[in-house]
Amino acid sequence: MGRITDTVKVLLIINVIFFIGTMVIGDYTYELFSLWFFQNDNFGVWQIITHMFMHGSFMHILFNMYALWAFGGPIEQMLGQKKFLFFYFSCGIGAAIIHSLVNYFHVQSGYNALIDAGVTPGNIQQLLETGQYSTAILDSVSEDTLRSMFTAYNTPAVGASGAIYGILVAFGMLFPNVALFLLFVPVPIKAKIFIPILIAIDLFSGLTGYSLFGGGIAHFAHVGGALFGFIMMWYWKKNQFNDNRWN
Repeated sequence: MGRITDTVKVLLIINVIFFIGTMVIGDYTYELFSLWFFQNDNFGVWQIITHMFMHGSFMHILFNMYALWAFGGPIEQMLGQKKFLFFYFSCGIGAAIIHSLVNYFHVQSGYNALIDAGVTPGNIQQLLETGQYSTAILDSVSEDTLRSMFTAYNTPAVGASGAIYGILVAFGMLFPNVALFLLFVPVPIKAKIFIPILIAIDLFSGLTGYSLFGGGIAHFAHVGGALFGFIMMWYWKKNQFNDNRWN
């Protein structure tokens, strides 16, 4: 957690440029570069990458960039620049994949429930686009199902959090006994304890819908980034990655 390494510095700069650009240009860039549900008209393949550089608020980018600086530097020093970049983007893409699969589950579950209730595909599409439906539908389909379906279809994902969670996992695996001093916890906690707890909280929130850190958080994107990060680090450690740096 010392100096800013070269690749981390570039990533920080790109994220800040995207954030400022979004504030200056406005909604167009947000819609263009955020990750939408793949059946939404706003979806573009490039968003699998670009959403990692988009952030919804100053606090959002502040926390992500702090974590990138604090934990990314040591990981880059261990892996080398090229391998670190591969790891970072792989975790971000993995987060997008898991997030999109969970959204697909919500949309498809709602769609099937509505079809079983006798709603036509055309009316379902109208519901997805407008959020409007007849109250009679609630006799057959729960409001929670409809809300989850509509939210999954219409809410874009933004942020580097998926990649950051991958970096956190890598840090915990490489430096498990490093004590982390956190603003909201009065005592230091070892990385091997804090990071699994953080991921477990996200998994709990994703499964139950109850978030300890507020709404609008893509919890399964966090879990997806952590999962992909764990798989890569486990494979590289097993195959002695320290002898195969991608300098």
